[in-house]
Amino acid sequence: MFQLLLPSEGFWCCPSPVVFQKTFKAQNPLNKPKTSSPPPKTTPQKKQVPVMERNLTPPPSRSGIVSEDQQNFGPERPPVSNSMVTERVPRPKIENLPRKVAIEFGEPGTCDVKWRIAVSFADKFAETSSLSCLEIDDCEDVEIYVETVGLMYCKEMKQRLIKQGVPRILRILKVAELIGFNSCIRSCLEYLEAVPWVGEEEEEKVVSTVLRLQCEGIGVNPVLKRVSSNIPNPRKDTLSHIIELVLKSNEDRGRREMKSIVLKLLRENNNLPSYVGSADICNKTIYSSCRSCLNSLTSQFKQAAEEGFADQPNDSREPVVKQIALEADNLSWLLEILADRQAADEFAVMWANQHELAVLHTKLPIVSRYHVSCISARVFVGVGRGELLPLKETRQLLLQTWLQPLINDYNWLQHGCRSFDRKLVEEGIGRTILTLPLEDQQSILLGWLDSFLKAGDKCPNLKKAFEVWWRRTFIRPYMEAQDNNILRSGCSKT
Repeated sequence: MFQLLLPSEGFWCCPSPVVFQKTFKAQNPLNKPKTSSPPPKTTPQKKQVPVMERNLTPPPSRSGIVSEDQQNFGPERPPVSNSMVTERVPRPKIENLPRKVAIEFGEPGTCDVKWRIAVSFADKFAETSSLSCLEIDDCEDVEIYVETVGLMYCKEMKQRLIKQGVPRILRILKVAELIGFNSCIRSCLEYLEAVPWVGEEEEEKVVSTVLRLQCEGIGVNPVLKRVSSNIPNPRKDTLSHIIELVLKSNEDRGRREMKSIVLKLLRENNNLPSYVGSADICNKTIYSSCRSCLNSLTSQFKQAAEEGFADQPNDSREPVVKQIALEADNLSWLLEILADRQAADEFAVMWANQHELAVLHTKLPIVSRYHVSCISARVFVGVGRGELLPLKETRQLLLQTWLQPLINDYNWLQHGCRSFDRKLVEEGIGRTILTLPLEDQQSILLGWLDSFLKAGDKCPNLKKAFEVWWRRTFIRPYMEAQDNNILRSGCSKT
C-alpha cells in the first residue's frame, strides 16, 4: 500500500526512481520500529488534529519521501512498562507484511489530502472525493502511478513529458487512461505524434497502445496517420509509380540499389497475409511493366538491326546498345519478382512468343544481344526449379525459340557476364527438356549433341539430361520386356 500527500497549490515534486526504490525497501515501520522523539510541548489553546482529517496545520517536515511513522501526529505516548520491555513479541516475517511507503508532493504546509494508492482510481475518487483518505488496490506500476498523479499539479506538462522516452510515455498513457486524466492523455498523444519511433518493435507498441484507448473525445487519428492512409486503395498507384521510377532510371548505381531494396521488400510481403486482391493488383502492375519493357526492347533491336547501323559513329550507336542492356536488365528484375511471387507462368508464355525478337537476335553483334540470352537462361532455370509451371506447349515453344540463341551466346556469357552461373543454367535447361514427351526429348538432345561435339565447352553441357533420356529410351523398355517375360512364365506354370 502506498501513501501520497497531494498539495492544494501548483508546486509538486516527483521522486526519482532511485529514491523511490530505496524508500520502498527501507520504509517498513513494522520491520524496524523507530523510537520517535518526544513530541513538542503544546499549549492548552491548541487542539490535536486526528490522522484522518484534513491536515490544515501539519507539523514541520521536509518535502519528498517520508515514512508513515513520521505522519503520526497523535498525543504523547504512555510510558513503556517493564513487562513490555522484558517480554518481546516475536516479529512477523517481512514477506508477510504489507509494505508501505509515503510519498509527499509539494510543501507540507500546503498538503491537504492524504492518498493511499495500491486500482480503479477514477471510480474510487468519484465515490470518496469528500474524504481525506483514499485506498486503491492492486497497483501494477506504482512508480508511474505516482508520477501520473503528480502531473495533475504540473503547469508545464509538455515540458516535463518531453524529457521522457517513448516507453515511459506509453506507461504514463496507460495510467492516465485508467484514472481518466484526459489532459495527460492528450499531451502524451501529442508527444507520440511528434517524436520519432525507433524500430519496428517500438512502432508496434505505440500503435497497439493508441488503438486500445477508449476515452471519448480523445483524437488518436494524428498518431495513427503515420502508419495508415485515408486514400482508398493507394497500393496500386504507389507501387506502379515506384516500379516506373526504378525502370526509367539511367543512373546505374542508384537503379541497382533500389532494385535490390524493392525486391527484398516484396519478398517480405510474400510471407505475410495479404489483403484481398492486393496480390492480383501487384501482379497486374508488374506484367504491365513487362509488356512495356518488351515493346521498348523490340524497338531497340529493330533499330540496331538496320543496315548501316554498325557503320554509324560510336556516339550514335552507344545510346541504343545501352538502352538494350537497360531494358533486358529491367525484364530480368521483373521476372525475378514474379518468380518470387509464384506468378511467372504468364511471363514464360510472353517470352516463348517473342519470335520477332529471336529473329532479330541473330542480326546483332553478340556484345549487344547477350543480355537477352540472360533472360532466356533465367526462364529455363525457373522451369527447372519448378518456379514456373507453364503448359507443355509453352515449354516446347520456349526451347524451340530460345535454346539455339542461348547456345550461340553461351561462350560469351561464361566469360563476359559476372552473374552467369553455368551449372545452374545447364541444370535448368536439362530439366526443362526432360519435362517434355520422350520423342521431343530425343529431338532436342540430338540437336544439342551435334552442337556440343563441334563447340565443346562453348556449348552448354547437358550430359546429365542426356543420360536420363538414354536410360528412358534404351534401358526401361528392356526392363519392361523382362517383366513381361516373367509374368508370362508365371502364367504358364499355373
